[in-house]
Amino acid sequence: MKNLLPLALLCSCLGLTTNVVASDYGTLIFEDTFDRTESQELKDEPGNEWTTSSDKTAEGNKEVDLRDGHMYIYTHKVAWHATSVRHAFEFHDGTLALRFMLEDDDDSLTLNFADMELVSVHAGHLFKVTVAKDSVSMTDQKTGQMDLKIRNARQNETITEEQNAMVATKTKTVSNDLAIGVWHEVAVTLRGKKLSVEIDGKSVGSFSSEGFAHPTKRLLRLLVAKNVYIDDVRIWRKS
Repeated sequence: MKNLLPLALLCSCLGLTTNVVASDYGTLIFEDTFDRTESQELKDEPGNEWTTSSDKTAEGNKEVDLRDGHMYIYTHKVAWHATSVRHAFEFHDGTLALRFMLEDDDDSLTLNFADMELVSVHAGHLFKVTVAKDSVSMTDQKTGQMDLKIRNARQNETITEEQNAMVATKTKTVSNDLAIGVWHEVAVTLRGKKLSVEIDGKSVGSFSSEGFAHPTKRLLRLLVAKNVYIDDVRIWRKS
């Protein structure tokens, strides 16, 4: 069993203070330290109301493992899609914070925010933040690549140069330098049209786009193409 981080210490690791959490981050509505065990080792059993995509994308093979108080996510060799580990929540403005560790240089972690009630986009996709060894990307999917008009045009090979140019404006990528095999902390904060990302207590970038202001974010997806460790997930609702 791991040693759990007190809230004050965790906030310090994230570059926050307990006063910041209380006044700026809002109300803590979800937390998970993964300090539990599974009843078997054949199927995904993350617990605490997390769900996974393995039944649909990996022929039911296990892709999520609870190890020493952490959640280890990996993509099985037969999978046709990155592993998706999902949890419901609800806020308009708020913050997601978690700890993660990349195992290899080409690993990455995507934090995907969705609203499955929104029918104008594919699979509820609103926006995503992708953290890799040397970069962080912030993408408005609602008004860009996952808008059904854009997605259908791309699939039908009828997308125009103007549409491609518009989609390109919906992503901002900034340089970053992460040590591999080391725990890091990421915090993603939404305030209206502005999305901000901090890693290890330091701002790495922000991006403003209309899709970020979608009224209700309802689903978190952790998307992993290879291997990532996850721990200490917390979600605060500001509004």
